[in-house]
Amino acid sequence: MDLDRLAAVHLFPVRHHSPRSSATLRAYLDEVRPKAIFVEGPSDATELLEALVDPKTVPPVAILGYRTDGTPASSLWPFAAYSPEYVAVKWAFEHGARVELIDVPVGMTLAPFEGATVGHDDAEDPGGHEREGDAERGEDADEGGDGPASVEEPQESLYEACARARGFRSFEEFWEASFEAPRYEPRSFREALLAYADLARGDGERLVHRARDAYMARQILERMGADLAPREVAAVLGAAHAAAFAARDVDPALEARLPAPVPCAVTLIPFSFPRLSEQLGYGAGNRAPQYYQRAHDAGGDFRRATLEVLIDFTEHLRLRGFMASLADTIEAFRLAVALAELRGKAEPGLDEVREATIATMCRGDATHVDGFLWPAVIGRNVGRVGSRIGKNSLQEEFWREVRERRLPATDAPESFRLSLTNQVEVGTSVLLHRLRIAKIPYAAYAGTRRSGVAARRRGPAAQEVPADELLGQLSETWEAQWTPATDVALVEKIVLGDTLEQVATRLLEEDLAACHTTGEAADVLLNGVLASSARAVAAALRACDEFAAGDSDLPSLARACRAFAGLASFGSSRSLSSLGDGVIAPMLEKTFARAVLRVHGGCTGSDEAVAAAKEALRTLHDVALSQPIVDRGAWLDAARGLVDSEVVNPTASGLACGLLYLAQAIDDAEVARVVGLRLGGAAVPEAAASFLAGFLEVNALVLVKSRPVVEALDAFLRAIAPERFKDTLPVLRRAFAGLGATERRYLLENVLAARKLGDKARAAQAVLLEKDREKLKEMSEDLSQAMDDLDELL
Repeated sequence: MDLDRLAAVHLFPVRHHSPRSSATLRAYLDEVRPKAIFVEGPSDATELLEALVDPKTVPPVAILGYRTDGTPASSLWPFAAYSPEYVAVKWAFEHGARVELIDVPVGMTLAPFEGATVGHDDAEDPGGHEREGDAERGEDADEGGDGPASVEEPQESLYEACARARGFRSFEEFWEASFEAPRYEPRSFREALLAYADLARGDGERLVHRARDAYMARQILERMGADLAPREVAAVLGAAHAAAFAARDVDPALEARLPAPVPCAVTLIPFSFPRLSEQLGYGAGNRAPQYYQRAHDAGGDFRRATLEVLIDFTEHLRLRGFMASLADTIEAFRLAVALAELRGKAEPGLDEVREATIATMCRGDATHVDGFLWPAVIGRNVGRVGSRIGKNSLQEEFWREVRERRLPATDAPESFRLSLTNQVEVGTSVLLHRLRIAKIPYAAYAGTRRSGVAARRRGPAAQEVPADELLGQLSETWEAQWTPATDVALVEKIVLGDTLEQVATRLLEEDLAACHTTGEAADVLLNGVLASSARAVAAALRACDEFAAGDSDLPSLARACRAFAGLASFGSSRSLSSLGDGVIAPMLEKTFARAVLRVHGGCTGSDEAVAAAKEALRTLHDVALSQPIVDRGAWLDAARGLVDSEVVNPTASGLACGLLYLAQAIDDAEVARVVGLRLGGAAVPEAAASFLAGFLEVNALVLVKSRPVVEALDAFLRAIAPERFKDTLPVLRRAFAGLGATERRYLLENVLAARKLGDKARAAQAVLLEKDREKLKEMSEDLSQAMDDLDELL
């Protein structure tokens, strides 16, 4: 490898998303006028460069590389208008120069490399843009791949040392003062950044970057060939890579350490300023894209960008009723400039903007600055990709639906409500549920509005609602936000189908293949209805029928009954009326009958073993009362069997008794009789307490208001032997822990009445009140004397 020829190329070091890098780079290219420009970026994405600088493409955008072998993995290379790589490509097309990307291809970037992925973060970026796996690998692996060195205490990094040596509070402040704000000549900027990068690349350098150096060096030399002289070539690279080439510090043998590429594809997708601000490790300008965009548009004038931000913030304050004038803006600007001068910065930066605004316009209160100013300097811009890059069918469908349904299309969360009495909005709900099932990040389900008692019981803040309950909602509330991850997922999911319905159906079928019980298959059925996937619904119905024939799990059968009951009542509102009651009703009837037959066996066992069975009893009870097609009598008989059984878990017996009372299948006298028997003298204390706990789970008020029941309870408690009481106490505590203030008051009144303590209690209260009055009188006299003594002392 001819390293001397490589070092003679016009090497221009840059830092990603740096306005000063892009401005000086353009000036440098205007000066040297290269015939070919080689830019750091995935080499297999060179074909996208023409689309990248297409007039219809508006940054921020990103190159997306993703695996096509079924393994979910992808990586992004974002570009803002002020990214030096974007400026280099644009200059090349404007001046007819040849331009190519020369970094490792996407397939190699996403391939395993010594336990992690190759990645594309740069050594000169403080903090490192850690991809998944980088944290485990560490930042100072040596050539042998031995991993991170073991240290007992955290040591100061080179970047922190640079900031401290120059008297700055953070590396970002050091970077702004040293490289971003000053107005450099192109060659002096190049030399300064090369010197810094030469220092930085020796701090915690990783093997992967040295291997990439070898790859990119070979690419540059091969693509130059014999036809291009070094002076006719410019290479735009991360500063650490450029410094390595300039120092001829490249080991060609390391390229062999790079992994073999995996099958991948590349495309161009929109990006956004909020996501750009989260791309840690991609350099200065990243934390506030809108602010640096202003500086870029002003030719690198940070004073102008600062003034524009302050004017916008002044208008924000005035619109919200605060006193803010042009004089306040001018004062804030002057203070920002003064702070920059005191800190040795050529022009103000983000820290000066924030601190000056707090001190002047906000009178020391940072609330509005952090609530508005900081989001304003980040921005909400979303890029646009020109038609030259065709969207796949999923992207086309998504964006068409977003436009036609007027759904949010910005990188900021927006909440909206869908009325499910409107067929258009039902269609929107179907779309959002398809995206949810396909795991495409766009809309998050935020709540529902129900009618009647159910709404009051669940409350307005309900966030997680089972799929069967979604069928009966009057409305749905969603929070939607487009992010680049949305388009990434749309690109990756194309292997599953050409439409969102096909993708959702494919994933539902995969879920169905993993099911082992009727309840699991019923959950897939409900999601199929919500996503309006007829194929998934038909397959799930067949699976439910097959599973139910041999399913002995009571909770599973009850889940299926709940699903079928919801479909019987509300399925037609989801545009799947073709299923018809002819399919759902027999399924509900058969599954309910099977579940009832397994009630006794499902409620036998320890408290932990029957925890799920108790919820199943509630479900079967609700279905029996709400669905006339099921055998209600069979359920009531099964519940009575639980109440009378001494074999099943006593908590389940108590729960069944409470449910029967709610259904008015037994009256007050019967409740008192059953409780009396269960809490009688022959009863085992622990079992009796468990029965009581089960009953209280359903309707505590009924029990504590019944004097016969309370008398039986009182007699039971008094009859427990002292040596057994401590074993019964935990169950009793759990049973009574759920009693509210009203239930406790009724219980106390009935206990006093049962023990005929009412008159004695009132008499004792009168005595206590009289004693309290005497005590208060004595205290008043003592306090008066103390105050007199204090007056004399003072």
